[in-house]
Amino acid sequence: MINITLRAGGLTLFLFLLGSDFVLGWLNNIKSSTQQSERSVTSSSDQSCFCHLTGVLDDCFCDIESIDVFNNFKIYPKIQKLTERDFFRYYKVNLRRPCPFWPDDGHCSIKDCQVEPCPESKVPMGIKAGNYNKEYCLMGDRGLQSKRTGNQKPDAAPKGETDTEEPGHHNAHCASSFNEKDSAMYSQAANTVKQIEDCVQANQLGAINSTLSNQSKEAFVDWARHDDAKDHFCELDDETSPDAEYVDLLFNPERYTGYKGPSAWRVWNSIYEENCFKPRSVYRPLNPLAPSRGDDDGENFYNWLEGLCLEKRVFYRLISGLHTSINIHLCAKYLIDEGWGKTTWGTNVKEFRHRFDPVETKGEGTRRLKNLYFLYLIELRALSKVAPYFERTIVELYTGNTEEDAATKELLLQVFNETKAFPMHFDEKSMFAGGKKEAKILKEEFRLHFKNISRIMDCVGCSKCRLWGKLQTQGLGTALKILFSEKEIKNLSENSTSKDFQLTRQEIVGLLNAFGRLSTSIKELQNFKTLLQDNR
Repeated sequence: MINITLRAGGLTLFLFLLGSDFVLGWLNNIKSSTQQSERSVTSSSDQSCFCHLTGVLDDCFCDIESIDVFNNFKIYPKIQKLTERDFFRYYKVNLRRPCPFWPDDGHCSIKDCQVEPCPESKVPMGIKAGNYNKEYCLMGDRGLQSKRTGNQKPDAAPKGETDTEEPGHHNAHCASSFNEKDSAMYSQAANTVKQIEDCVQANQLGAINSTLSNQSKEAFVDWARHDDAKDHFCELDDETSPDAEYVDLLFNPERYTGYKGPSAWRVWNSIYEENCFKPRSVYRPLNPLAPSRGDDDGENFYNWLEGLCLEKRVFYRLISGLHTSINIHLCAKYLIDEGWGKTTWGTNVKEFRHRFDPVETKGEGTRRLKNLYFLYLIELRALSKVAPYFERTIVELYTGNTEEDAATKELLLQVFNETKAFPMHFDEKSMFAGGKKEAKILKEEFRLHFKNISRIMDCVGCSKCRLWGKLQTQGLGTALKILFSEKEIKNLSENSTSKDFQLTRQEIVGLLNAFGRLSTSIKELQNFKTLLQDNR
């Protein structure tokens, strides 16, 4: 009886242990399977930001993978070095211009939103010289020299006369502003003959004693009028304004400032809803200021967009690409910690997912990122087209430091050589290619819409956001100006200036820094892709 009981107890214990192992094993298998499933979901989520970011872009014949390789290995290292040079790091801007559309009511939530102007003493003398007596002179140049004359053939200075003015003598630099050897040959010249005469007379206090013929003075007035001609896509700041200040872009980097909410959304809403050729009955996806659209996932919007002509589709994609680029910068330079007097900035993967993950954005994330690449191609094309303008020997990027200036121009030409070698450029000739009259009307409408967007940048409530918004908008506007000035650029003379196509220093600094921001965005995408993979 005892043996039977022991056998029964042993069998029960054996079955219990066997059952326990089975149950534990089963539970472990479920846990393992669940963890694998969770990892799979996480991995899928981590990579979903990029899984559809591939292949050929719409409205052009370039693929994303080629742009990644070209930018990250060829362009990015050079453009970073270039924008660190003195000529490109100092940007004169008026951040106090009132918003022309509504009262300024946005307030940045952290102290880092504020812009620190650069003391005049820190700005290179050659750059300041281009703005003598608060009036536009040619971009930081060094005097009308006898060996270089313009189309109007101004009176030459006596042979052997050179600019020997010492740093700090602003008066001599005012006359020197009419140098044919300047960095862009043209800014906004004085807008009356009297102003020009006053500026020229100031040179009597310096080492140069040249005069301008009446013909030359009239030419400069023509150039001033040209600045108001119909080739500008941006509302340029008046650098003569007492509110305009030099800003060191390296000391005021673009990053997350805490500027968000209704004020920020009103700016972007005004840009998208009122300036992108869109009827009020069509709402872009995820617009928080739009009325509820029920189950509409954006199909109505994209059906409308695809029905537009190429030019209007391009306009929307450029604005979307700019918005995307700015968002990437904010995610890459996000406020991580602000404790104990030390502020830490770094990448914020969660914020990146929030803005670009297809699931969280209902498919908008991929479209946004593709528009960034499209904008990159547009500005890349502009750089390749404007290269001949800078390749001329009469153009130098003048700061007053001869060695630095030569190195800066050499680096700029290297960037241009890379852009010209890119094999898959956007074909801007496909735009405004219809009937001559219709194309002219459409182009002017295109220009005015973009110019209005540049004015909206004065409504941004955060000073640092306003700074970078104005600079990048101006850079894109300059790129558009270049793309639609092909004939004028081709007709440029090697040894003289032309009133048909000119760039101010402000435009040049905006153009290269704006492209540098796009290049940085594409480089940061690779960084986010690596971080998402590491989180798997």
